[in-house]
Amino acid sequence: MRVLLVSPGFHGYHLAISAALAARDHDVATHVYDHHGSLSAKGWHHLRHQLPHKIGAGSLRGLARQETARAVAAVEDVGPEAVVVVKGDSLGPSFWESISGIPRVTWLYDELRRTRWDVERLAAIGPVATYSPDDCATFIESGLAATYLPLAYDHRLVGSPAADRATQISFVGARYPAREAVLTTLHDHDLPVRAYGRDWSGHPYDRLRTWRLTTPGLPAERDVTRAEAYDVMASSAGTLNLHGDQDGFTMRTFEASGVGGVQLIDRADVSGLYEPGTEVLTWTHPEELVDLCRRALSDPAWTDAIREAARARTLAEHTFDHRAAALEDSWDTA
Repeated sequence: MRVLLVSPGFHGYHLAISAALAARDHDVATHVYDHHGSLSAKGWHHLRHQLPHKIGAGSLRGLARQETARAVAAVEDVGPEAVVVVKGDSLGPSFWESISGIPRVTWLYDELRRTRWDVERLAAIGPVATYSPDDCATFIESGLAATYLPLAYDHRLVGSPAADRATQISFVGARYPAREAVLTTLHDHDLPVRAYGRDWSGHPYDRLRTWRLTTPGLPAERDVTRAEAYDVMASSAGTLNLHGDQDGFTMRTFEASGVGGVQLIDRADVSGLYEPGTEVLTWTHPEELVDLCRRALSDPAWTDAIREAARARTLAEHTFDHRAAALEDSWDTA
């Protein structure tokens, strides 16, 4: 089929979804609805829309109108036989009207409360797939055509991990207070923890663009690409996956295991996806995490078995190719 993928540009995951759909013999066109062009255009976007919104001096309605108009034009250009929308909460009614009657599905990779969606709006757009089990139950109770669809690992993005594993416990991701507390605990126990990302970096430019004067007192690096993040996780003695207030599982859940990392995850309920103790390492209390980190650093024979099992399970069940098949099943009900 001729499929139009309408997605945000978030870390390039649209490339993985597009490739997975193409592997199922679809002719895929991709429209990145929040793409703002050149570096100068991105700078203007930041000054015109993001900065006023951040300081409470404006809304994002004008930006949403622009994104909607571009998405409608993409539908007209492609003439799709099926449409996959990722998130799509900033797209206005004219976009959804433009794909009315076309098999379609919208995939949400965040909890409903963190988007501009509500149940009433979702009810009007067609089938929904969500990474959130709680939201999925709510949607079904409300009469929506909804499917629980976890996130996935991009097995086509092949990195170049270091030949020798780093003697570090890594974390790649945004900085939140609860996450910082975990990393600080490990650092205080003299464990070699290192964070990656603009929120942790002490670089002047990173401090400027994250609106802060100070930086946490933790070993940290600047932003890494998704491929570089894969290398960091694969090469570390252990890599942290910290959720907090989420019921869905982050992309990192599948990526850390997919690259053969030793995943230290704060969710015992991951047992529906991976086997704790064999494929991933779960913890509840900081003391447990400290002990797991120490063993991961000192017992490579133990962690090698975890790496192998984690990667095998991921490739067998949790790639974007597996999710693309589920998306097809969802749009068939449109």
